[in-house]
Amino acid sequence: MIKSIKVMLLPNNKQNSKLFENSGTNRFAYNWTLARQKENYENGGKFLSDNDLRKEFTQLKKSDEYKWLNGYSNNITKQAIKDACDSYKRFFNKQSGFPKFKSKKKTRPSFYTDSCKIQFTETHVKLEKISDSKKKNRAKLNWIKLAEKSRIPTNCKYMNPRVTFDGLNWWISVGVEYEDINYAPMNNGIGIDLGVKDLAICSDGSTYKNINKTNKVKKIEKKRRRLQRQISRKYQNNKEGSSYKKTSNIKKLEKKLLKASRRLTNIHKNYLHQTTTEIINREPMFIVMESLDVQGVMKNRHLSKAVQQQSLYEFKRQIKYKCLWNNIRFVQADKWYPSSKTCSECGSIKKNLKLLDREYVCTECGCVIDRDFNASINLMRLGLQSIA
Repeated sequence: MIKSIKVMLLPNNKQNSKLFENSGTNRFAYNWTLARQKENYENGGKFLSDNDLRKEFTQLKKSDEYKWLNGYSNNITKQAIKDACDSYKRFFNKQSGFPKFKSKKKTRPSFYTDSCKIQFTETHVKLEKISDSKKKNRAKLNWIKLAEKSRIPTNCKYMNPRVTFDGLNWWISVGVEYEDINYAPMNNGIGIDLGVKDLAICSDGSTYKNINKTNKVKKIEKKRRRLQRQISRKYQNNKEGSSYKKTSNIKKLEKKLLKASRRLTNIHKNYLHQTTTEIINREPMFIVMESLDVQGVMKNRHLSKAVQQQSLYEFKRQIKYKCLWNNIRFVQADKWYPSSKTCSECGSIKKNLKLLDREYVCTECGCVIDRDFNASINLMRLGLQSIA
């Protein structure tokens, strides 16, 4: 199995500048490829393969105007040409829209690095052509410090290494091949019901609270709202005619806003990973979840924000791939399966159950149970039926 690992980089000022230059080289090669494909198509020519365009790009680098490209790794431009050709193919195969030219202001900076030439230690990563000098003090620029120690294994084969910038920090992501798990867990299966009041309710009695109700998250959200209003007022005060002027103070406030938003995102992601990993570490033989109609629920203006903050789809996505990693069977219940309306004791269905009813009271057997816990038990039994 192949696992993707993403680690933050800690470059110095010179390395940071070089990383931005590499991303600019990637953007130039991508835009050049799209322009050549578009020009060729308008002139009635057939699709240009990435091999032909690479040869043409190599000749382009020999000219005086574009000789600056020789100062950067040719693997960056090769992969950019290939990515542009793939995007062009997907458009004609009706798999996506027409590829857009990359903008310096709006496009996220990123570039590819050669999987054969990249090197990792416990604390650093070596990227190609950050510095061409062979002097020791200059060659050190090729080694960029990693934010996490021993996160990426050394002395192994890496797949599709990419370096990206998220607006605050640089990140490197690589694919690493691991051995498949042969044994199958044999503990009791788990049914999981997702909700808004609590994130997840498991059939074994475990309940994972809604992290958005904690004081820590509420405090950051309050800070973010204040920054948004402050930036809006700054824009209005600096308005010149029909255009808005961005001052240095606005840029500083926008960076603070980006940090606050990123902090919230990281808290949510960390909580989701901790929750899903804890469930997987119990080694159940199967996990059952319902099909999520998130788009339908988002149409309810009273619940849309709460559902969006819970990241229910991301929770399910993590459970699915972690089940695959650990050889656990994942069962998906049908969207119309009445898990909440079915009594977990006698099996009768209560058709008039409302969303406001947080407790399930069975009119047949008199069972009184929490609505979400009742649904998780029914999902667990559905999983037992599927493997029987």
